[in-house]
Parts: sequence; structure tokens; C-alpha cells
Amino acid sequence: MTRTDPISRHENRAGLFLVFPTFTLMVLLLLLPTLAVFALSLTDAELGSTTFTFLGLDAYSDLLSDRNFLRAFKNTFIYVGLVSPASVILGLMLALLIEAETDARGFFRSVYFLPVVALVVAMASVWQYLMHPSFGPINLFLNIFGIASINWLGSSDNVLPALAIIGIWQAIGFNMVLFLAGLTGINRDLYAAAEMDGAKTAWSRFWVVTWPMLGPTTLFVITITVINAVKVFETVATLTQGGPAKASEVLLWSIYQEGFVFLHIGTASAMAMVFIVVLLVLLLIQTRLLEKQVHYT
Repeated sequence: MTRTDPISRHENRAGLFLVFPTFTLMVLLLLLPTLAVFALSLTDAELGSTTFTFLGLDAYSDLLSDRNFLRAFKNTFIYVGLVSPASVILGLMLALLIEAETDARGFFRSVYFLPVVALVVAMASVWQYLMHPSFGPINLFLNIFGIASINWLGSSDNVLPALAIIGIWQAIGFNMVLFLAGLTGINRDLYAAAEMDGAKTAWSRFWVVTWPMLGPTTLFVITITVINAVKVFETVATLTQGGPAKASEVLLWSIYQEGFVFLHIGTASAMAMVFIVVLLVLLLIQTRLLEKQVHYT
């Protein structure tokens, strides 16, 4: 039965009126800028130039054959592959330890969450000192055990793992808080029931109760961690500027270089559209997996 009475029409108009400001802001701040970037990505426009050539989809084919862009794309996903699993696992471990702690739970939550609220640029400078090849505390500590000093940020072989260590340190606290929220939502009676059914150890109860119940939370944490890792920029800009020899050049740094250093707005826009597509694919994967999880539960 369709609702066509005056009250229903009044409710519909009221709903549209309430939605209109948010819809307008989304169009002005999200949709139109994205369309403008897409239009620029089809050209060879340069900042300051009054003329440009329309390239169409050839702009993307040229981009996909660009060695610098492909290197940045590869470096980004190597970084994501290093940061995401480690920060998720360590965040879960910390959440479990803090959840088991009763006396100093608030203190440890604050300590591990500090990297999330700290200024990234300031903390990157601290890490630059910690990883200094000559007098950095990390190398001095390694020297105690007879391990030679490592050129963390100045070597093409070590720079991505070094940046990944910083990224893991940044992500652990946020992941820990999300896992703590998931742990508080687990009914404690389930642990007692599992113990009665034979799960006598904490490890067995983790696999029988905690891990299955944390499924949606874990999926959300993984997706957020991957998206944040793909968006890495501040540490690269502060510590390496894409070096040495472009070994730490990532997608956002390449976009910044093309658009604001070399002034190739068309190329930077094409890179930005690829970046947006990557993020949308990750969000789509998260949505589909969450739908399957809800359907399964």
C-alpha cells in the first residue's frame, strides 16, 4: 500500500529539507572536485600554462607505462604488506594483554595510544635521530650484541622496512583501541561455557570464543589499517623525500611531486584518480566481506 496522505508527503518534504544541506556539501566538496580532477587527468595540463592538449584515456596508458609511477605503486604495496599484518597482530596482542590487566589498564591504554595523537612530523624527526647510522640509539643497541650498524634511511634496501617500522608503531595504538572495543562486546558467559566444554586453557578459549567473536572487528581493523598505510605521506616527506634513488617513493609522494614540484597537473590528476580507485576497491572489498559476515552470523 502506497502512502500518499498529506502527513506522508509532509514527512517526505521534511526529510528532503533535512538532507539537502549535507547533500549540497557533498556535491560541492566531494563530487565536483572529483569530477574536476578526472577532467584534468585526461589532459596534459601544467600549472601556469594557459593551453593544454586533450589526451583522453591515452593519459592513463602513458601513466601505466611510466616507470616512476609503477615503482611508486610497487613501493606503496610493499609498505602496506609490511605494515598491515604486523600492526594488526601486535594491536590484537596488546589489546588482549591490556584486557587481562586490571590494575594499570588505563595507563597502558594511554601509553600505547600516544603515537596516534602525536604529531607525525615531530615523531618522524625523533625516529630520524633513533635511526641515525652513526649515533642512533637503535644502532648503538645493536652494537652491544655485535651487530653492525645499519643505514636505516640511507640505503635503498633498508629504507622501506625502516619506514614500515615507523608505520607499525603509528598504527598499533589505534588498532589496539578498536580491538579493545571488540573485546568488551564479548559476553563473558561464553568463556565459562567454553571452559565447561573442554577449553581449559586461555589459548584454546581464544580460538573457540575470542577469535570468532572478533571477526567483524578484525575485518574492520584490517581494512582501516590497509587504507591508512596506502595513504602514507608524512614520514616519507619528512625523512626520505622518496630517496634514496626513489626507493621510498610512494603514491602520494609521487602525486605531490608531479603536481606541486614539477607542476604537471594533468599527470598528477591521473595519479590521483588511480589512487582514488584503489581506495574505492578497498572499501568495496570491506563492504562485501562485512555483508558476508553479517549474513553468516
